[in-house]
Amino acid sequence: MHRPHQHVLQLDIQGTPQAWISLEQAVVHIATGSVAWTDGDGPLATLRGGTNVASGRQSLIKVHPIIALRGASKLNLFDVVPGFTKAKLLRRDRMTCAYCGQRFQERELQCEHIQPESRGGGWTWMNLVAACGPCNNRKAARTPEEAGMPLLYLPYVPSRFESFLLEGRHIRADVHEWLAARLPKGSRLN
Repeated sequence: MHRPHQHVLQLDIQGTPQAWISLEQAVVHIATGSVAWTDGDGPLATLRGGTNVASGRQSLIKVHPIIALRGASKLNLFDVVPGFTKAKLLRRDRMTCAYCGQRFQERELQCEHIQPESRGGGWTWMNLVAACGPCNNRKAARTPEEAGMPLLYLPYVPSRFESFLLEGRHIRADVHEWLAARLPKGSRLN
């Protein structure tokens, strides 16, 4: 049976998101003493182990929804660009067409190249926006200027905190609030 909110947000010791990990992975970090600090409104799960012969007490491990690991970060955050997916792009752009400004369902939107792919435009955060089918077809293989279709908003590369929210996971409210509190000032997710 699938239980919602079963992923733990793993941070480095400075509080920068590193990955979503499973309960089992979090337990290994806790049991090996790798966790520097935890956060969240309470345990995500309490796992019970065997009984200690000497003390007669059962072992318990409480897994919090946010854990920060000791030691240096394994990622060079200055070189990391959040992974691109269509779903993350559409969420970044708030399901809104960059040309007509209307909101759509995810299935009605497309990834639109500002600099057309046929003219060297890449699949990058800074060259893609959400567009509805009619606007995307009208613009065709032209730049917005050539098509007379100015962008209503500009693309941007999501921050690390935005990227974790854009993944669309079922996130506990306390973890969502923790990430949202660290969004850049101009984030569309605010």
